[in-house]
This record gives sequence, structure tokens and C-alpha cells, in this order.
Amino acid sequence: MSSEPIPLSKALASFDALWSPRIVARVNDYDVRIAKAEGEHVWHVHDDTDEFFLVLDGELHIFLREPDGERTVVLPQGAVFTVPRGTEHKPYAPSGTAFLMFEPAGTPTVGDHHDEIPDHVDATTGHALNT
Repeated sequence: MSSEPIPLSKALASFDALWSPRIVARVNDYDVRIAKAEGEHVWHVHDDTDEFFLVLDGELHIFLREPDGERTVVLPQGAVFTVPRGTEHKPYAPSGTAFLMFEPAGTPTVGDHHDEIPDHVDATTGHALNT
């Protein structure tokens, strides 16, 4: 990890892969990850951790399956949302979107349980940032 400030614009410009987060910082045992997205991710659930999202650019939709039924949370640029642990969810970006996630290091991007992983989704615990 860098001991210098990391401009997020520079970090985002350093990669093009969609749904393939880069680790920009570590806070205690948590990764701060950034990602670019377009289209759908995959339905998945994290059994033991919440998942925090901050939209940096564009708009992110998060489909949720909750005890009372399904709903969609729409996050415009600058909005934050936390998906509670144990909640099945599927992010969707209608067009080019960039967002930041905060979750325990080693958390897989496709959760602990998930649908089949399409080719455009990177099943990872985050990649090192190469700026």
C-alpha cells in the first residue's frame, strides 16, 4: 500500500476492466476498493459482512431481495449505501459507472453464495492497484 495520497481519478484511469475492483487502500482489516462497471453483476450474498458502496461517477442500481420482497436502490453520483450482511443483492450500472467499496480484506466480489458467474464479472478479492 502507498504511504502517499492516491488521487482516485488517477487510480481509476490506471485500468479499464469492468467489475474487477482495485484495492486503493487498507484501513485496519478492511479493503478500500474502486471499480468500474457497466451492465449487470451477479446475484450474490455476503454471509458475514455488510458491503458499503460510494458512487464516484455515474449511477449504480442495487437490486435487493429482502424478507418483504424485492426492491431497487438507485445511487446517483455522490450517494452511499450499505447492503446489510445476509442480503442477496445484484449491482447494475446502466452506463459507465465508477464506485468505491469498503469491506473486510479477502471478501470475494461474488459473495459467499452466488448465481453462475458470467464472463464479464471478475470473481476476485480485489487486485493490487498499479498506477
